[in-house]
Amino acid sequence: MLNHPLEPLTAQEIETAVELLKAVPSCTATTRIISIMLKEPPKELVHSWPQEPVPAREATAVLLENATNAVSSINLNLTSRTILGVRKAPPGVQPTLSLDEQIECEQAVLASPEFRAVLKKHYGITDTSLVMVDIWSAGYYGSEEERTRRLTRPLCFVRTDPTDNGYAKPIEGIRPIVDLNKMEVIRVEEYGHWPLPPESCNYSADRVQDQRSGIKPLTIAQPEGASFSLTGNQIEWQNWKFVAGLNAREGLTIHHVRYYNQKRDRSILYRGSLTEMVVPYGDPKPTQVRKNAFDVGEYGMGMCANSLRLGCDCLGHIEYLDAHLCDSRGRAFTIPNAICIHEEDYGILWKHTDRRLPDTPEGRRSRRLVVSSVSTVENYEDGFFWYFYQDGNIQFEVKLTGILSLGAVLDGEKPKHGSLIAPRLYAPNHQHFFNVRLDFDIDGMENTVQRVDVVADPVDDANMFENAFQARVTDLETEQSALANLNLETARTWKIINKKKTNAAGEPVGYKFIPGDNSTPFASPNAWWRRRAGFVNHQVWVTPYSEDEKYAAGDYPNQCCGGDGLTSWTSADRPIASQDVVFWYTFGHTHIPRLEDYPVMPAAYIGFLLKPNGFFDRNPANDVPPSKIVGNGASLKTCDNC
Repeated sequence: MLNHPLEPLTAQEIETAVELLKAVPSCTATTRIISIMLKEPPKELVHSWPQEPVPAREATAVLLENATNAVSSINLNLTSRTILGVRKAPPGVQPTLSLDEQIECEQAVLASPEFRAVLKKHYGITDTSLVMVDIWSAGYYGSEEERTRRLTRPLCFVRTDPTDNGYAKPIEGIRPIVDLNKMEVIRVEEYGHWPLPPESCNYSADRVQDQRSGIKPLTIAQPEGASFSLTGNQIEWQNWKFVAGLNAREGLTIHHVRYYNQKRDRSILYRGSLTEMVVPYGDPKPTQVRKNAFDVGEYGMGMCANSLRLGCDCLGHIEYLDAHLCDSRGRAFTIPNAICIHEEDYGILWKHTDRRLPDTPEGRRSRRLVVSSVSTVENYEDGFFWYFYQDGNIQFEVKLTGILSLGAVLDGEKPKHGSLIAPRLYAPNHQHFFNVRLDFDIDGMENTVQRVDVVADPVDDANMFENAFQARVTDLETEQSALANLNLETARTWKIINKKKTNAAGEPVGYKFIPGDNSTPFASPNAWWRRRAGFVNHQVWVTPYSEDEKYAAGDYPNQCCGGDGLTSWTSADRPIASQDVVFWYTFGHTHIPRLEDYPVMPAAYIGFLLKPNGFFDRNPANDVPPSKIVGNGASLKTCDNC
């Protein structure tokens, strides 16, 4: 099978890109390579593949010049090994924080005489070998400094030994401010003194006492292997075909999703990706008030991806895909097992027992294909899971876990804007907001988004028993008319249709977008983080496709003053009916911490479902055969719902 044109960059392509960049005169010893990612070919070329030749492989690199605080993006043709163009970013913008900077920032803080002096004054600590420094983006709060310097505001903690859970002992009241271009502490802000919390709380298996017993092994066996095939990053399973990728900024991505039906591959979703994530904290305490991390645009979800482990992150017959990236000095590296692919049993797919034929019930077991990755951004973990089902459903789920970002309180103090979770230790209230970009191609690129509200009929002669209700469908014509939030009272959903293609009922083919749990922001619209994260102002946005509109908060949200991304683009109120449209969804989780979230938080789940709605002429899973299982002996039996 030919390599798909949307497969992510290989290790060799990363190395080729670095060679080309280092030949650029503006790339000096003080230049950092923030990211190198695939520059995707035009849609028309992808849709004509493999009948037409594979388009040239291209990449886009983002560079930061530390000496001048200047940012540029460079397009590269990796096939011809040429520079296609250089675009300088506006003055004052800041790209994503690199992994190197995270390490160097911690070293700079620990080596700072001013930080060491403040640490000794407040806590008597002279040995910094057990001090943890988590880089935290500086954000923007209206100062000139935040527009002219590349800054971070780290949070600091103390371990009791080199492998202890340092987050249990936050250094409250002290925040060093670091200029990353100079890689030096420019000042240490002091807000008061809070003693270190007295208790340690380690979560490691070798330190947890009285572990539960009686857990028998649970084995997932597929003696004949998996039902999916993998060629490069191309995946085929049941009737599904698509490409899985991972890049430095967005992390896990899904491309060119098709379903084999009516003797052809029918397109559904051209691209699905996480475009931004923000975690705003709701505590006005001086150490906490500036905490609002944009994990995609400020840290890079892909750069923070885990190397997944069999039996811990994934269970069963597993296939993995590696991710190829580079650090800010151009050194290529690989994250082994960055993407996990496997099948899961998922209970009943469908079932019916005819009472007249009680001995021959019909039912089918459901299974789903799972494509997942996990990223660690300092204390928090986010797991990203795309599920593909036999009945045409596509689900996206985020699993939130990891360690709470903690602070210290005084004896007897009850935190107003958080929860006390251990003596003198508390967790501030906060929220997690995600924005996902869904570039639909429902049987082609000309799609229309409809808003669907369920409403009761008026009480009249036609509704004399007052029981009638119906789905009211509204075609969304322009970007401004598409702005909307969830509405529980009308069971609001959205439907993406292609009016040029019809189903057996003569209606346009389509897929329905069904939201899951969600939240609205509690911070004022004037809060600086909300100005920068304008995508949280609405849960649904729709735009016409544009190659340059990829990230909900804009290309450079780090230290930006706001107004970029979706809020800027949709102000043009462009037409969106029967066009190549992009559906953007913002969903959030409000976290009021519990004692049970400490020391490591059990996973919380949020996401959405894409469900065929007139895309197929009948149940596409009607052709799934009964499952075969092994009984008490070697005989094979069929099973419906057991």
